[in-house]
Amino acid sequence: MNDLPHTATSAWTLARRAERMNPSVIREILKVTEKPGIISLAGGLPSPKTFPVSAFAEASAAVLANDGPAALQYAASEGYGPLRQAIADFLPWDVNPDQVLITTGSQQALDLIAKVLIDTDSRVLVETPTYLGALQAFTPMEPAVVSVDSDDEGVLIDDLRAKVGTGADKARFLYVLPNFQNPTGRTMSDARRAALVKAAAELNLPLVEDNPYGDLWFDNPPPAPLTARNPEGCIYMGSFSKVLAPGLRLGFIVAPRAVYPKLLQAKQAADLHTPGYNQRLVAEVMKGNFLDRHVPTIRALYKEQCEAMLAALTKEMAGLDVQWNRPDGGMFLWVRLPDGMSAIDLLPKAVERNVAFVPGAAFYADHADQRTLRLSFVTSTKEQIAAGIAALASAVRDSLQGR
Repeated sequence: MNDLPHTATSAWTLARRAERMNPSVIREILKVTEKPGIISLAGGLPSPKTFPVSAFAEASAAVLANDGPAALQYAASEGYGPLRQAIADFLPWDVNPDQVLITTGSQQALDLIAKVLIDTDSRVLVETPTYLGALQAFTPMEPAVVSVDSDDEGVLIDDLRAKVGTGADKARFLYVLPNFQNPTGRTMSDARRAALVKAAAELNLPLVEDNPYGDLWFDNPPPAPLTARNPEGCIYMGSFSKVLAPGLRLGFIVAPRAVYPKLLQAKQAADLHTPGYNQRLVAEVMKGNFLDRHVPTIRALYKEQCEAMLAALTKEMAGLDVQWNRPDGGMFLWVRLPDGMSAIDLLPKAVERNVAFVPGAAFYADHADQRTLRLSFVTSTKEQIAAGIAALASAVRDSLQGR
């Protein structure tokens, strides 16, 4: 029985960092897509058609039969040894498995990096635009996030030099997604990568390289990772979400020995370890070069759907002064609306026509381009893509006529 006074209250005082936490714009938009009949070109979800369910069923039986008690027990914070070795062997430069830290998705990797490298008011550099999830992970640590001007090839080196800062205000790191970037779909050229790694070394600026999409190329693989060019100057992040299944929540960090121990301690404090069963499951699935056979099927599907979206844009947006890029892989493309339009204002009109997208402003740390929006082409059928782009074009025309 509760005999406390009715007036009794608890004075919950939130930490300052909690006040800086905000809901994901994308997650909020995804709620809209639950409405019946909505064609979602918004989410960054991999296509469920790519999930190797039968391979996981076989792997699960093998793990439980051969290693069940260990798979269900507490485990080492660093991760399952054979999986760490498999990751080291898979990466295209010389990696010691002792440098690999298994994380609960690459989003946790961002959180651990933020905790270890960012103090209040620390300068952190990001691309323009950048991944929204990284901004969410960094923000509670109260950094000063600074956007580095970028073009179709990636960050502009002169602007990087201008914004790196000095002394106590010097940037802790540059966060960058070189391959099929989320949100823009752009890929950093080989020449720009070489220039960036050279400049970062000269500036003594660490790089945090996020590469969840690098294996999803359509015709040609992207250039070598930044980390392969200077392993001691980079932290590398990878994920199994896009090549196997996001529900496993498996990612990893490859870190220099100078920072690995602190990342490990942050991991121990966060969740002790990533589920050992999931780690063994992926290690089992990866046997026999499974990814070499499986990933090409994902590439073929995504290329086909990307081409369908590009064809629909060409047809439906004719004469509307709408611009878009042609990604070489990944899951997204980037659209810029005509002068004076706002993607945020356009969204309700699009939803009225049963299509959803993500306004681009959410992906900017500062000085957002309100005309931009992100489209995902991987979870919709070609027929849905055609209908969705037609509906989006109708919303654009309506907005232009109403001005």
